[in-house]
Amino acid sequence: MSRVLRSARETEVIAASLKRRYTGVTSTVAALLPAQARDVKIAALGVALPESWPQLAWGDFLRHAWQPPPGRRVRIWHARRNSEMLAGVFLKRVLRMPLKLVFTSAAQRHHSGWPRWLLRRMDHVIATSPEAASYLCVPSTVVPHGVDVELYRPAENREAEWAATGLPGRYGIAVFGRVRKQKGVDLFVEALCRLLPKYPDFTGIAVGAVRPEQVAFARRLAARVTQAALSGRILFLGERPAAEVPLWLRRVTIVVGPQRREGFGLVPLEGMASGAAVVATRVGAAHHLVVDGETGYLVPPEDLDALTDRIERLLRDPARAAAMGRRGRAHVVERFAIDREAEGIRRVYERCWGEAEPR
Repeated sequence: MSRVLRSARETEVIAASLKRRYTGVTSTVAALLPAQARDVKIAALGVALPESWPQLAWGDFLRHAWQPPPGRRVRIWHARRNSEMLAGVFLKRVLRMPLKLVFTSAAQRHHSGWPRWLLRRMDHVIATSPEAASYLCVPSTVVPHGVDVELYRPAENREAEWAATGLPGRYGIAVFGRVRKQKGVDLFVEALCRLLPKYPDFTGIAVGAVRPEQVAFARRLAARVTQAALSGRILFLGERPAAEVPLWLRRVTIVVGPQRREGFGLVPLEGMASGAAVVATRVGAAHHLVVDGETGYLVPPEDLDALTDRIERLLRDPARAAAMGRRGRAHVVERFAIDREAEGIRRVYERCWGEAEPR
């Protein structure tokens, strides 16, 4: 596939992406770009960009960066990382490019001095939840994340999709995300070690990368699985290509989000959009996303007994899990489709364009 290049002269919004590694932030940009492109002339600028993204060549950007796009007084630089905020400040304040700077924050923690300095130099800040907004040192607009409900959709026959994987059992239960303590993968493994001997129809999978610094942690999890004699039924699939993740979400019946802490946490939304029942901890924005007892279950972080209990309710009754999955899908389509997020962000852009001068 060849790169999808856009004209810098015509581009109204630049989605900065200055990190080489594919992360959750990268995934957010990937989901939003097609939806945003329906209403604004937007393109990514950065490093190691997926070829399918609409993007700018650096040379073209630098040739046209001092001229605003047709019909606009400024171009918008949308950042999601500290490095991208810094780049925007440099381009605007030092190189004097006609830019408005927008930053999206999902973090639920107090910011150190350096990010606060950068935040105060943004023209507008978007928070992905009320909790994230409460940690900011500047005013913000809350725009929750959404998901692409066409990409994340239920399988026509979930059991057949699972059977096609060749994995044992009739149903899958999964955790998604990097294998590390913050993500609570150890809690997922321990809960399944307690439960799977009683429920032979289920197999557990962990989909996510193991970084070098987490190798020892992953080995301890593998040893626990071996000790429980469940090596064939709790499987670590490693990092899968981004295009494969929606397929795995369609295959499993239950998605578990056992995180100890989280900024926002898209996995519960992706799971519900895919028609899976969700068991998640009350961290990040989970309590805004999951309707407890209706589209899934919410448990306190690090409460292994509560996590095990809620998972067992679904293992014991796959029909209940399927019903929760159907309600979860309807809930996401109604309230958290990606077009709603794109519209909320577009309103912030319109305020930028309506202001006389960059702040």
